[in-house]
Amino acid sequence: MAETIDFNDRMLSLGLARVSEAAALACADLIGRGDEKAADQAAVNAMREQLNLLNIKGTVVIGEGERDEAPMLFIGEQVGRRDGPAVDIALDPLEGTTLTAKAMPNALTIIAMAPRGTLLHAPDVYMDKLAIGPGFPDDAVSLEMSPRERVEALADAKGCKPSQITVCVLERPRHQEIIDDIRGTGAAVFLITDGDVAAVMHCAESRLTGIDMYMGLGGAPEGVLAAGALKCMGGQMWGRLTFRNDDERTRAANAGITDLDRIYARDDMVTDQVIIAATGVTDGSVVAGVKRRPGYVETETMLMRSRTGSLRRMTYRSRLE
Repeated sequence: MAETIDFNDRMLSLGLARVSEAAALACADLIGRGDEKAADQAAVNAMREQLNLLNIKGTVVIGEGERDEAPMLFIGEQVGRRDGPAVDIALDPLEGTTLTAKAMPNALTIIAMAPRGTLLHAPDVYMDKLAIGPGFPDDAVSLEMSPRERVEALADAKGCKPSQITVCVLERPRHQEIIDDIRGTGAAVFLITDGDVAAVMHCAESRLTGIDMYMGLGGAPEGVLAAGALKCMGGQMWGRLTFRNDDERTRAANAGITDLDRIYARDDMVTDQVIIAATGVTDGSVVAGVKRRPGYVETETMLMRSRTGSLRRMTYRSRLE
């Protein structure tokens, strides 16, 4: 029988931080340059190179797309030195390519690692998402509720008026009815242009960010990353895949999804312990962006472990040539 190597999250976490740091540094020179593809490719290349230095048998389950669509870090790609624990990898080498190209806030690199078979293999389709921070009763809100009902239920659980609730929503035409419904309660809507992983993370630190809830349609792969972050930081999340055509349903089937109407709770998307590293590219409310200093460049990384609930903020300085 082959030897089973334990998932040592403590030992692996620092290596994972190096992966996200390298990706952020690689695309730093492209901030504000208007080239989304070049920034994304630089982050992908650096992330892959660093991943292959780790002592893991890694499989990318959330990546840059299918094998024929992405030259690197595609779904199913094997990474690592192949001499460590078998792990699932979920990543977004550059969340906020447009934010980076336009030098706008909240672009970051993010990667998650968990034991093999414990991350939802979400296809590249939309997911209807709902998230709140920690400290509330289980299922205080739900996807079955209307946006208005969610706001009112959260306000009741928080012991405040709906007008004291702030909801983060991606600014998209498809969300106009949701936005109108939220505002109809008197609640505030915090609109973002991109970056819904960071937006969900905001809910976990609502006293610092002012964001109480996230809702709306976004990418399903990003939903799994966000669920992993909340598993580390605390909070509740739900997601339901939505399909626009038969091709997307086929993608779900290929990913092993059999119940197309299932609502996934946070711990359904991430079923075991997970470690996550996120490094800022541009300044944001989650992590600071890359900074050029005299003689060196500096990054900030948030490193999280669900096993302990620990969260470290690490500053890394790299000397300039």
